[in-house]
Amino acid sequence: METVPVAVEVLHDTQSSGIVAEAGVNRLMQGGTPAHVRGPRCAQVIPGWFCQARKNQNTKTTMPHASRQDVSFLSHGAQCRAWLYAQPKSAAAPLIILAHGLGGTREMRLDAFAERFHDAGYSCLVFDYRHFGASDGAPRQLLDVGSQLKDWHAAIAWARNTGVAARDRIVIWGSSFGGGHVLAVAAADPDIAAVIAQCPFTDGLSSTLALHPVSALKVTALAVLDLIGSWFGRKPVRVNLAGRAGDAALMCSHDALSGYRDIQPAAAGAAIPNYVAARFALQIIRYYPGRLAGKIQCPVLACICNPDTVAPTKTSLRHLRKLKWGTVVQYAYGHFEIYIGKGFEHVVKDQIAFLQSTLPVEPGTARIRMPA
Repeated sequence: METVPVAVEVLHDTQSSGIVAEAGVNRLMQGGTPAHVRGPRCAQVIPGWFCQARKNQNTKTTMPHASRQDVSFLSHGAQCRAWLYAQPKSAAAPLIILAHGLGGTREMRLDAFAERFHDAGYSCLVFDYRHFGASDGAPRQLLDVGSQLKDWHAAIAWARNTGVAARDRIVIWGSSFGGGHVLAVAAADPDIAAVIAQCPFTDGLSSTLALHPVSALKVTALAVLDLIGSWFGRKPVRVNLAGRAGDAALMCSHDALSGYRDIQPAAAGAAIPNYVAARFALQIIRYYPGRLAGKIQCPVLACICNPDTVAPTKTSLRHLRKLKWGTVVQYAYGHFEIYIGKGFEHVVKDQIAFLQSTLPVEPGTARIRMPA
């Protein structure tokens, strides 16, 4: 059945314990299989789909997946290091490229997503941005929007040039700040096969206004000091990534600090630094990847947390309604809960269903293209 390229909003609804779809629905994901429906309003109840439990045991990965190998690629003079989860015939299988969000590294639960995708038949490339994790770059913990977008394009170019995947069989997957990056990257690369944006950052002003007022003042002061110091070659002034309300932190909601700790790797001594160079705060308000949603030419799955204290839900939904061919799914989990426990199980199931419906793993199967 022909799929109409319209934006779709799908809600995990607590009242019906199922999925409710609104506004020009053309597809629901039902038990992992796409079901096509028509009409301006419709509903499909799936028993047991919604789970009331919001906090669950953290399912942290402790041992590397058997297929995982270390690789690296060059991004404008910096070596970015990555994990490659290759299928036996990696050039035939679709490739999913994954990267994290604000200050995150691949050890912070991206291996869990990659393993599930690999087990479903997809190859995966999971990389760290320059200045973070295992990748090169000095000073450490320097977050720059332009540099990270270049790292995304370099990862895609490496996959195409090395034959790891066919040019038009690459999916890009980003979470949080990385969820905004994949929207921007896909808008600039028409050969991307599909996009998965998980709890995506879409709007700099909205995320800035979500900060506690005292936190915003403290962060701004540190950012200005760091920027001025950088002109004279001084060491970066640090600002915390996650903190409590009123702290000098980029994320200071009630669930930010505990949530950030929950997705840390389990290995002893493997804690990820909870800070970045403060000058980055001056970039946030100038970054609006959600505005590019209407330029994306491939299927997009947006997994939205509701409520989301870091990437405000209402603003994200407003931007994502501009998608030409999108599925927007809301989950009753917080920004960090979606990485672990039942939240993780829900979202990864939907993501695999989306992948199987838009880019099947069978060799020779072309990606689904948006009708003219």
